[in-house]
Formats: sequence, structure tokens, C-alpha cells
Amino acid sequence: MTPESNDVNVLLVDDLQENLVALEALIRQPGRRIFTARSGEQALSLMLEHAFALAILDVQMPNMSGFELAELMRGTERTRAIPIVFVSAGGRELNYAFRGYESGAVDFLYKPLDPHAVRSKVSVFVELFRQRQELQEAKAQLQRAVSMRDDFMSMIAHELRNPLNSVYLQAQLRRKMFSGSKAQDPQAMLKMVERDERQIRSMVRLLDDMLDVSRARTGMLAIVPAPFDLVASAQVVVEAIQEQARGAGVQFTLAAPATLAVEGDEFRIEQVITNLLTNALRYGEGQPVAVAVGTREDEHEAFVTVRDQGMGIAPADQERIFEQFERTEGAAQVAGLGLGLYIARQIAQAHQGRLEVRSAPGQGAEFILSLPLPGSAA
Repeated sequence: MTPESNDVNVLLVDDLQENLVALEALIRQPGRRIFTARSGEQALSLMLEHAFALAILDVQMPNMSGFELAELMRGTERTRAIPIVFVSAGGRELNYAFRGYESGAVDFLYKPLDPHAVRSKVSVFVELFRQRQELQEAKAQLQRAVSMRDDFMSMIAHELRNPLNSVYLQAQLRRKMFSGSKAQDPQAMLKMVERDERQIRSMVRLLDDMLDVSRARTGMLAIVPAPFDLVASAQVVVEAIQEQARGAGVQFTLAAPATLAVEGDEFRIEQVITNLLTNALRYGEGQPVAVAVGTREDEHEAFVTVRDQGMGIAPADQERIFEQFERTEGAAQVAGLGLGLYIARQIAQAHQGRLEVRSAPGQGAEFILSLPLPGSAA
């Protein structure tokens, strides 16, 4: 049988092959993996390699009896918690059951076995094992959620502190300038106001991102579809980021047809393109960024691609970066919460589209937004 990740393991230990075959036939069911061992040594080796929901041990075996095996199991951390059921062909007058319970068994069965009783007992322990696994997974998810919350709060504090500090320092500087006797330079004051506006916009974007994450998780991300020109939207976003790009010495180019009619929420699609261009500016290492808009007629799709020449993304990270608070390796010094790509993909999927990445370490990254053309089967 091909092992499945959610199969539960059961171990049968008996020195007689015919007994193992009969017991295995009795308890085998879908969702269970049956392991067999004909000695205590072989059983211990299997228990060190696999997690078992139950071990059914024959009492009377040469070299190492079932009782001796149970004592060794109880003395090892990995095998200590495995429930043990003893099976014996010896008469009840031998008082094996008492010794079995002393050695940590949860049950004791005498041969000939009652098939119904054996199946019922194995089913109980298999179900208990599954429930323990679910509890452990839930605990791990809870711990990860707590860790994500702590990381999130730390990032929020960091991301809000920088623009707030800048605005505060600018306010102090203006106080000194106004309290002095010299006339104020209107151009210098205008630049200060512009810097304040940029910092405030940065904080507003941060708060908008947090709201969008909450909306996406509850299925309430607002999409208002209407016909619009995808090329015009891309041009608007590229022009809006050009000033910031020039300040960083980065050249943005746009290759597109004259127009491209699509249907969707124009504001949300511009939000996706803005996110992709901002990421290219952050991670592109100062190299030119190429933006393209076009169609794939054979797939009845429109697309927007953003190609940078930066650090690139390892294959193992290329899906992870679309999750909440996730960022590519080497991005610790780059501003951001790791929410933008998560929100962008949610917006793409809400339009029955896709957001994908093609990249390799050291070879830059290309993000592709695909949207169905009007009248397509999507």
C-alpha cells in the first residue's frame, strides 16, 4: 500500500509469521499502515523510525518477551507514550494480565481472539491518536498565529514610528523657523509640506493595507466592476511613481498598445500595479524596471508584467511571498509589512484573474497580473 501522510501506524509484534498475517488481516482498514516485527529488537527499531498509534505485543517470544519489550519502551522518550495491548495464548491462571498492566499495558487479550473486540479496541486507539495529532496541529497553528501577531505588532510600531518621527522633526524645525526673526523661504516651506504629505500618505497606505487584509480574510474585499482602459491605468501608476523612481536613480519604461479595454475595479487594479512597481523599486537594486501591458488572445487574457533586475527570488520562496507578513530572504532592510503581495493576489483572484511570479536568485523577478478579457469564459 502506498503510504499517505494522514495514515495512522499500528505495530504488530509476534515471533510467528502466521499470527502476524492473521492479526493484520483482522485490523487492516483504509487510513492505517500496519507494521509487523518478529522480535523485540526489530520492533524497537521500527518504533524509533515511525510514530505509532498502538503496539500489539505477543507475550511469549524468544530472546525478548513482550513484557521486556514493554519495559524498554517505557524507558525511552520516543516510545514511552505508545499504548500497548498484550496478546497471550497462555491460560488466565498464569496471571499474565497483572504483570502486563504492571509494565504499562492499556489492555490484555487472550487467544483465541474475539475479532469484534480486537477491531473495536484498535479503532478506539487509532481515533485517539488522530485526535492527538489534530490537537498538536491546532497548538502549532496557534503558536504560529501568536508569533505572527507579535511580529506584526513589532513591524507596525517600526513602520509607523519612522514617518511619525519625520513629521515631528519637521514640525519642530518649522517652530524654530517661525520663532526666528528672518523671513521665511516659501520654497523651503513648500518642500517641508510636501515631505509631510509623503509621510502621512505612507501611514495612510499602511492603515489601508491592514484594513484590506481584514476585508480579504472575511470575504468583504470591495470590488466594483466597470469597463476601463488597462493601458491608461498603467500609465497613471507609472507616471505617479516616476518622481520617486528618479530620486532613486531608477528608470521605468512602459510598453503597451494604445488602449486595452477590460472590465473590473479600476481603483483596485491600479492598487495591484502600484504594489508591483513599488516592490520593483524596493528590490530592484537601482536597475531599470520594465512594465508591459498586452493580451494573450489564445487564452483570452489581458496582462500587466513588471520586470526588475534585482536580487531575485528563490523557488522555495515564490509562493510564500504571497502569504500575509511574508517577505523574500534578504529583505530585512527593506521597508514594508509583507502585506502588499497578499492583498494584490486577493484582488487578482476577486477579478477571476491570477498574480504570479517568475524569478531566480540573482536574475531579477517578473510579476505577471492576468485578467480575463470581456466576454471570456473566465
